[in-house]
Amino acid sequence: MTGQPEALLIDYGGVLTTPPADSFRRWLAEDRLDRARFRELMHGWLAADAPGNVAHDLETGRLTPEEFERRLIAELVRPDGSTAEPTGLLSRMFAGMEAETSMIDVVRRLHVAGVRTGLVSNSWGFSYPTEGWADLFDAVVISGEVGARKPEPEIYLMAAAQLRVPPSACVFVDDLAANVRGAAAVGMIGVHHTGLTTTVDELEILFDRSLQ
Repeated sequence: MTGQPEALLIDYGGVLTTPPADSFRRWLAEDRLDRARFRELMHGWLAADAPGNVAHDLETGRLTPEEFERRLIAELVRPDGSTAEPTGLLSRMFAGMEAETSMIDVVRRLHVAGVRTGLVSNSWGFSYPTEGWADLFDAVVISGEVGARKPEPEIYLMAAAQLRVPPSACVFVDDLAANVRGAAAVGMIGVHHTGLTTTVDELEILFDRSLQ
């Protein structure tokens, strides 16, 4: 690629929202579930080489949210043998996420300036707050709808194709390093989001414009 990038692809949870981990902590406390057990379970389920990976199956739509809720809650039994209600579990898990309005404004400024913008998200079966997205994104790629997930190359290529630009013309932002590496592997410019200030600084350099 020569010159400035033409497109921005951005993650949802943890970039355009507050960190999911904050919401998880609140949910675990409210449902009286063990945080260490949940962390251990997610570490195993989200591993790239995990056998029978239920988390990956949820993200790609091969497993329904209801079945995932049943499987997850079965692994989170309390010491007294009780557990939480499986119905609505995913909604409760993510209920504490709030919009990161400053980051959303950055995307909007780029979009208004003529930069193609797209969302690429690994879905966990919750409902996205899509109001206003038509004026914010030129493409929306949700893993459960397309049958591929980050960091698989197919999902990045789908997003670039929807924006009608080559992968090398795209900047990709995500809070998970593995997903940034996946984007870089198909030729995109990867930005690992660890905080608003550093991400905005990097995007200002890449797109050569003020975004604040």
